[in-house]
Amino acid sequence: MTAGSERRFTLYDLRVEIVAVKPGLEAVCNHHVGDYFEVSGENISIPAGKTFSMYALAAVLPLLPAKQRVTDEHDWMSSDDHVMCPDPQCEAMMRIVRTGVREFRREDVTVG
Repeated sequence: MTAGSERRFTLYDLRVEIVAVKPGLEAVCNHHVGDYFEVSGENISIPAGKTFSMYALAAVLPLLPAKQRVTDEHDWMSSDDHVMCPDPQCEAMMRIVRTGVREFRREDVTVG
């Protein structure tokens, strides 16, 4: 077994931002260009006083663990960074951006 000090891994920090909304639907869909949340490790942070649609979050959430990891430059996960809101009438677009790299110790995030 590897010593605890050697059991480290890195994850990208992420920012998910609304970059486009169908004109006239900002108030209906509650998406506003510039709204965002950030991901660090397993934690999601939304700025104080702001909101983020749970439907848009549900659409992007499954992609976040893969976007946090190092991927081959030819893997679509490395190059594709836009996700659409699941409401077909809304047409809001989100962009996932890798903003930094953070190192974790395995024993700090799991047992065993």
